[in-house]
Amino acid sequence: MSRRSGQNGWIAFRKGIYYARFWIDMPGRSTRLCKRVPICPASGPGSLNASERSRRLKQILVEFGANDEVTARATQAANLGITFQQQSEHWLRDVQHRKRKPVKPRTLDAWRSHLRYINPKIGAMPLSEVNNRSMKEFITVMADEKKLAGEPRFSPKSIDTYLAVIKSVVASVKDDRGGEVYEVKWDSTYMDVPLVEEQNTPSFTATEVEAIIAKAEDQDSVLYALLAGSGLRIGEAFALRVEDVRGTVLHVKASAWDGTVSSPKTKSGVREVDIHSSLANLLEEHIGTRTTGFVFPSERGTPMRTSNLLRRSLHPILTKMGIPARGFHSFRRFRAEHLENSLPGSDVLRKLWLGHSLSDVSEKYVKNLKHNTLVRTMSAQKAGLGFESRPIAPTSTDAKSLERWCARRDSNSRPSGS
Repeated sequence: MSRRSGQNGWIAFRKGIYYARFWIDMPGRSTRLCKRVPICPASGPGSLNASERSRRLKQILVEFGANDEVTARATQAANLGITFQQQSEHWLRDVQHRKRKPVKPRTLDAWRSHLRYINPKIGAMPLSEVNNRSMKEFITVMADEKKLAGEPRFSPKSIDTYLAVIKSVVASVKDDRGGEVYEVKWDSTYMDVPLVEEQNTPSFTATEVEAIIAKAEDQDSVLYALLAGSGLRIGEAFALRVEDVRGTVLHVKASAWDGTVSSPKTKSGVREVDIHSSLANLLEEHIGTRTTGFVFPSERGTPMRTSNLLRRSLHPILTKMGIPARGFHSFRRFRAEHLENSLPGSDVLRKLWLGHSLSDVSEKYVKNLKHNTLVRTMSAQKAGLGFESRPIAPTSTDAKSLERWCARRDSNSRPSGS
């Protein structure tokens, strides 16, 4: 149904009565209905002159929403008959194949997970019925769900995230001019959406980082040291190639999720990260004589998978330490906190290393820092790791690598901040 221009209607006379005639959109009909509404008798009580009849015609057009775009779209929505689940499938295909900002694999995986919960609840509902009233009921169900221990299954932030997916699916249906067919004015107060207050953002302490590294096996130990000592996102570490490690500088160019390599999370994610010399030495020993491939490959030589590493390594280690299960982002928060404490006032440098977005004002400083490798290197040395670095036995059986490792072990590693 195309967006229609306004209509003036017309006045008809039949059996002593003047009528307003106009076209109106009706749910269930593919074409508009010609409506007839009495205006006044031709004579006697209630009769109107020509000017008054014209004004009354305009009032009737407004009262019935004959020219109302919202009415037209509501009718179109009802006539389309698309269910939420049908449109969610179209939406997922579109967001990953569109040319403008296709979503990252990790985001797509999260949205699929959300929809696996949403669709059994409202998937069969027509999109025209997905509104504030129906979502209020849906949110009530989510808020009332409990875990086995009796704790709420969904936090306020999770509920807000699931609702955002629903809103995106509803807004994804467009008319032939790009306008939203299902135009909903969402009201969080009416839906009683829980307020998102201070979120749980767990981090590790220096002691915990050292214990995790000590308990991890093989390359996992080096990976955890890298995460805590560089602030790389886990996907960026998985996508890091041997060619990207150049002395004390990591060239972050890609990110991996579920075995698939793509561009980093944001434009700022493509960057150079300066690391402490002790961490650079650790990476050198881990890489050994390799000249290509991923720094932390799976057994098949492909990027590692987050879920596998959590299940077989990090979560079992945290369980033994008596720490609640956490994700790899806790290493990144540890690094961010350490840089803030060790390099006060160096906000631009921290953002550059962590891959955070920068303001327009700070961009000129970043351009200077990118070329001033001496300042960056010295800053990374000054900041240190924030935890004690100990030599980790290399997984390589190369004789030279083993010899270098033994020499470093016997020399006793100094604290990273020294």
